[in-house]
Amino acid sequence: MTISLRLNDEDSKIIKAYANLHGISVSELVRRAVLERIEDEYDLKAYNEAMEEYRKNPVSYSLEEIERELDL
Repeated sequence: MTISLRLNDEDSKIIKAYANLHGISVSELVRRAVLERIEDEYDLKAYNEAMEEYRKNPVSYSLEEIERELDL
């Protein structure tokens, strides 16, 4: 898939300089940034769901309890 992106000159310079600093192409920089953003949003959603579940049933276990439960 090919994606086009319109940038002003200043943004383009900043993005190219950042990519060069890290030794990657602009395409790779944009790909990584988008995927990281998606992962961050997914993680935040998972966290919010876990916190909601915990608030409904505030039970927690120590590492030792989990290890015993799993016979580790």
